[in-house]
Amino acid sequence: MASFAVSGARLGVVRPGGGAARSGGERRSGVDLPPVLFRRKDSFSRTVLSCAGAPGKVLVPGGGNDDLLSSAEPAVDNPVQSEQLEVPDEAELVVEESLAVEVEEKTEPSQVIEGVSETETDVLAVASKAPLMEEKPRVVPPPGDGQRIYQIDPMLEGFRNHLDYRYSEYKRMRAAIDQHEGGLDAFSRGYEKLGFTRSAEGITYREWAPGAHSAALVGDFNNWNPNADTMTRNEYGTWEIFLPNNADGSPAIPHGSRVKIRMDTPSGVKDSIPAWIKFSVQAPGEIPYNGIYYDPPEEKYVFKHPQPKRPKSLRIYESHVGMSSPEPKINTYANFRDEVLPRIKRLGYNAVQIMAIQEHSYYASFGYHVTNFFAPSSRFGTPEDLKSLIDKAHELGLLVLMDIVHSHASNNTLDGLNGFDGTDMHYFHGGPRGHHWMWDSRLFNYGSWEVLRFLLSNARWWLEEYKFDGFRFDGVTSMMYTHHGLQVAFTGNYGEYFGFATDVDAVVYLMLVNDLIHGLYPEAVAIGEDVSGMPTFCIPVQDGGVGFDYRLHMAAPDKWIELLKQSDEYWKMGDIVHTLTNRRWLEKCVTYAESHDQALVGDKTIAFWLMDKDMYDFMALDRPSTPRIDRGIALHKMIRLVTMGLGGEGYLNFMGNEFGHPEWIDFPRGPQSLPNGSVIPGNNYSYDKCRRRFDLGDADYLRYHGMQEFDQAMQHLEEKYEFMTSDHQYVSRKHEEDKVIIFERGNLVFVFNFHWSNSYFDYRVGCFKPGKYKIVLDSDDGLFGGFSRLDHEAEYFTADWPHDNRPCSFSVYAPSRTAVVYALAEDE
Repeated sequence: MASFAVSGARLGVVRPGGGAARSGGERRSGVDLPPVLFRRKDSFSRTVLSCAGAPGKVLVPGGGNDDLLSSAEPAVDNPVQSEQLEVPDEAELVVEESLAVEVEEKTEPSQVIEGVSETETDVLAVASKAPLMEEKPRVVPPPGDGQRIYQIDPMLEGFRNHLDYRYSEYKRMRAAIDQHEGGLDAFSRGYEKLGFTRSAEGITYREWAPGAHSAALVGDFNNWNPNADTMTRNEYGTWEIFLPNNADGSPAIPHGSRVKIRMDTPSGVKDSIPAWIKFSVQAPGEIPYNGIYYDPPEEKYVFKHPQPKRPKSLRIYESHVGMSSPEPKINTYANFRDEVLPRIKRLGYNAVQIMAIQEHSYYASFGYHVTNFFAPSSRFGTPEDLKSLIDKAHELGLLVLMDIVHSHASNNTLDGLNGFDGTDMHYFHGGPRGHHWMWDSRLFNYGSWEVLRFLLSNARWWLEEYKFDGFRFDGVTSMMYTHHGLQVAFTGNYGEYFGFATDVDAVVYLMLVNDLIHGLYPEAVAIGEDVSGMPTFCIPVQDGGVGFDYRLHMAAPDKWIELLKQSDEYWKMGDIVHTLTNRRWLEKCVTYAESHDQALVGDKTIAFWLMDKDMYDFMALDRPSTPRIDRGIALHKMIRLVTMGLGGEGYLNFMGNEFGHPEWIDFPRGPQSLPNGSVIPGNNYSYDKCRRRFDLGDADYLRYHGMQEFDQAMQHLEEKYEFMTSDHQYVSRKHEEDKVIIFERGNLVFVFNFHWSNSYFDYRVGCFKPGKYKIVLDSDDGLFGGFSRLDHEAEYFTADWPHDNRPCSFSVYAPSRTAVVYALAEDE
C-alpha cells in the first residue's frame, strides 16, 4: 500500500529532457495586444547590485530570520505517534545538515518589518493607490485541539490514530511556519519577495530554482542578452538580481515588455517564464507564451465598491469568460462585465464562479492545465480588466468565486512549471508519483516548504490583489489520495478515507490554506470538489476538520445522468431522495443537477438527454410541440427544483443550462495524433460550439424562454424564503406507485408528481404548521412553458388530520409531471 506523504523538500533526480512535451492543438490569442508588449531595447551590460542585507541572504517580511527562502523544510520536533498507525520512517522529517535553517527569535506578524532596506519596504506601498478603507486586524487563529470531530461523528473514533496523526502534522507545520517565517500571514506573502518586485530605486527579481547551475534575466529590455543581467544564487537555491532605475528615473524594465529567465540546468539551457509572473501573453504567430513585466504606470485599477458580505445561502452561476458570448469568438472580461453580470443578477443568483482565470496555454483544457499560476488569462484582457469585472460584480452585490487549480499543473516545459529548473522534482514529486496518468499533468509535492509557500501565496494573491470572494478548489479528491480517486469506488467505508492511500501532506496543505482563507478573509468562501465524500471535509480546522465551507454534492449530477439513461417510468422516488439527502451532518454542500462537466463534448446536458434532436426543430412556439419536448421541459424544471430543494445549502448552475442550452461545448481544436498512431479529428478550430446562446433564452417566441423564466423564479423563491439553509427539512412522502415526493424545507411545502400520466385530485399533503397555504411556485405555469392546470388564486386550508407522520394536512390537485411549492399565506 502507498505510504503517507510527509517528505521533506529535497533536490530532485535529474530526468533528461526536462519533462513531457506539450499536448493539444494550436492556440490562438483572443486579445489584441498593444505594441508596447513586444518592444525591444538595445543591449547593454549592467552591474549587478545586491539587495540590502547579508550577502546571499533573502529577507522575508514578517520574519525575524533573514535565511527564509530555503529549499529545505525547517526541522521541528515530531509529535509522539501512535504505534498502531505504522507510519514509515520517512515520515520523520530528515533535513540535510547543509540545508538546515538557523532559527532566530520569531518576529510577531503585526510588527513593522525590521532589517529590510527602504528598497525592500517600498514594495509594500504599492497598495497605497487603493482607496483607504478601515480594516480590522486580520489574524490566523492558532490551532485548536482537533478533538471536536469525534463528538460530531463518533464513528471517527475507530480512526483516531490516523486523524490525530494528521492533526499533529498540521500543528507541526503551523509551528514551523510560525517559528521560521513569522506565521502564515508572512509566509503567504511570497509574491512580495519572489518574482518581480518594484521599489523607488529599481526592480528586484528572485526565483527559486535550486537545480539550475546559472541563471540570467533576459527580455526585450536587454535585447535577450544572457550576459547582460546574470543572477546570483544563495545557499538555498534562490537566484536574485537587482536592476536600478535608468538615469531618467524610469524602470529598467518597461511595463509590457517580455521577460524570461535563462538557466543552465541539468537538462540543458532553457528559457522559462518566471514562476511568479503576474501576466503572460501569446504573441501572434507563436505557440509558447511569453512572460510580461506588468507594472502599469498610471492605469492601475482602483476598486470602488466594497466586497459583499457572505450570503446565508449560495446560488452560484458557474461561468467561463471566453465562451460567454453568443458570437463564435473568445469573449473579454469587459464584455462579461457589461453583458453577463447584469444577466446573472437579474436571474437571481448571488454569486458568480469563474473558470479558467489562471493562465493556461491550451484553451481547450477549460483552464485546468495551468501554466502561470499568478497570471490572469490574457485571452480575455488585462489584469485591470479583470479587476474592473470583479468590482462591477461587487457593485451588483454578487460574490465572485474563482475556480482555482492547486491539484495539478500543466505538463508544459516551455511556458509552465514542469522541469522549470531542469529537474523532475522541483515543484512536483519525481517519478510516476509526480505525473497524473489520466490528466497528463504534473502533481505537486505538498511536503515541500517552497511549494507550500508558492501555493499559499497564490491563494492569497487572488484574494488580496483581485478581491475575489473565495474559491472553488478543483480536483481535491486527486490531491487527498495517492490513487487520485481513479479506478476506486468509494462505498462510504471509513477505511477508504483514512489509511495509507491518504496523502497526508496534501490534506495538511488544504488545512493550511483554509486556515489562511478564513483567518485573513473571514467573509471568504471555500468550496472543495471532492467526489469521495471524505468525513470532516467541511468541519473547521480547529475542530480537526479539513476546513472547507462547502463540498460539491457530486453524487447528484451522477444520479441524474444515471436516471436519464432510462425511462422516467422506472425512476425510484426513494432513490432520488436518498441521493439528494445523503449528506454528512454539519457539513454543507453545494448541490447541482449539472455543471460544465456534463456540457462537454462526449457528454450531454440534461436538456439534450431529455429532448435530443427534437430541440432543433420544435422549440419555436409558433409550431406544434412533440411529446418528447413536453416531457423534456417538464422534467428539466422538476429536476432542478428537487435538486435545489433537497440537495444542499447552496446551488450551482452552469451558464446557459438554466434555459436548457442546446448541444455541447467543444473548444476550437485541430486533429490530435495519439501515441498508438490513431488520430482524433478536430473541428477546424471552430468556435461555433464554444459559446453561450443567451439569445435563445431571451427570445420570448422560443420554449427556451419559459425554462429560463422558471429558473429565475426558482432563484428568487430561494432568495425570499432562504429554504436551502433552513434547519427544518422533513421528507413526508416517497410514494413509488404514485411517483410522488413531498417534503418540507423551512416554511415551504414541496409537492412533486413525477408520474408521466396520472394527475391526482384531492391529494392529501401532510404538513407541520397549520394555516392557510398558497401556491408560490408552479412548474406548470404557462409562463414557464407549462399547461396552466392550477389556479394560483386558490387557498388551501389545513385540517387537524394527521397524515404521513405530520400533525396536519391539506388537499391539493397534483398534475402529472409538475412540481408545486406552497407557502403559508402569512409568509408570502
